Amino acid sequence: MTDALIIDDNRETADALKQMLDILGVPARTAYGASPAISALSSFTPRCVLLDINMPGVDGTEILAFLRREPRLATVPVIVITSDDQPETRQRVMQGGATAIIIKPADFDLLEAALKKAGILS
Repeated sequence: MTDALIIDDNRETADALKQMLDILGVPARTAYGASPAISALSSFTPRCVLLDINMPGVDGTEILAFLRREPRLATVPVIVITSDDQPETRQRVMQGGATAIIIKPADFDLLEAALKKAGILS
């Protein structure tokens, strides 16, 4: 496992997250949507995944379920980064196996804390 994988259909958000990870010393790849994410995941195992929930087509909860079903990816920490602050969404993603959830816009300190919780940073 070498890089983090950022999955978000919004390029600006994904690129901003990548910049934050760069500052934290965590190399990252970006996938601008579900289809590019599934392609990327077929060829490498990330150290962690930063995952948006509300995306067109296959949404983040389906990608989270895919990650948890795949033996090679089942233990990869997933930090959900979403604008959906509904209690049901929080419950659904945490029960689905997410490590942490951050409400957009992602705050640097919250991202750092989530990466520490995930064991990516010490």
